Amino acid sequence: MKVYHSTEQMPAFRNAVVTIGTFDGVHIGHQQILTQLKQEAERIQGETVIITFHPHPRKVVAAGQAPVYLINTIEEKIELLEKNGIDNLVIVPFTEAFSQQTPEEYCEHFLIEKFHPHTVIIGYDHRFGKGRKGDYKLLEDYSARLGFELKEIPAHVINESTVSSTRIREAVLGGDIGLAKSLLGYDFFFEGKVVEGNKLGRTLGYPTANLQRTTEEKLVPGNGVYAITVVLPSGETKQGMMNIGVRPTVDGTKRMIEVNIFDFNQDIYGAVLRVYVQKYLGGEQKFNGLDALKQQLSVDKENVLRFFTPSS
Repeated sequence: MKVYHSTEQMPAFRNAVVTIGTFDGVHIGHQQILTQLKQEAERIQGETVIITFHPHPRKVVAAGQAPVYLINTIEEKIELLEKNGIDNLVIVPFTEAFSQQTPEEYCEHFLIEKFHPHTVIIGYDHRFGKGRKGDYKLLEDYSARLGFELKEIPAHVINESTVSSTRIREAVLGGDIGLAKSLLGYDFFFEGKVVEGNKLGRTLGYPTANLQRTTEEKLVPGNGVYAITVVLPSGETKQGMMNIGVRPTVDGTKRMIEVNIFDFNQDIYGAVLRVYVQKYLGGEQKFNGLDALKQQLSVDKENVLRFFTPSS
């Protein structure tokens, strides 16, 4: 997959089959669109072209409101779209000036002038341009005038699984990891850099890697205990358990992400780990002392191991 970070560096695409969206999550609803995109490109011997935006448009048009936590960083989105067999990804810098284009300017000077599409595939509810006033009907008018094909992704395709990035975010934050996986089509994951902690876990017999998110805009699960798999810098995958929270037993106040990697005892300070979240085991609790906490850690580990090796 070729990746372009502006419209200035793009080549002339061959019979470009284009779709547009934020594609946060690259979830099963998005994957249906990608399948249609690839089928159409194959039919006309063209190239698939995805137009997406960075930063997320809501960070620009709704700046100062509630923060937008993303299911995927831009690097993760690139990785997932490449796995889906897309030919070209164009990441358009989303700025205040870009958001102020009229729908007509967007169509003429952005979509048509820059991409010269053979075919545009777009959701029935797609909106664009200043005030989100551009819609499918406007694209239909341009299609008739300028001769590119326009194909609609109908409501039942988009809505039949009621997949939305918002629903996935809610599932991840609420501990419904199974639902998140079914909507994403893959295990939710995030990355974090291993930073110095207070080494309490080590004294309890459960050494933890304290993770600092690689970007603050990345979504992480809500507080609680989780079964996880961890990809180490070597590429090896290990099982483990994770606690996210403020550690009330030791009067903690700062929210932390702590990962106990099973059968592993190496110094990995400064390394970046990828964590795949497998199952929510329960909420964070306050225990009556460290002995009770240690006992619970033993129970949590047993539960995680049982999850990974269910009895037949």
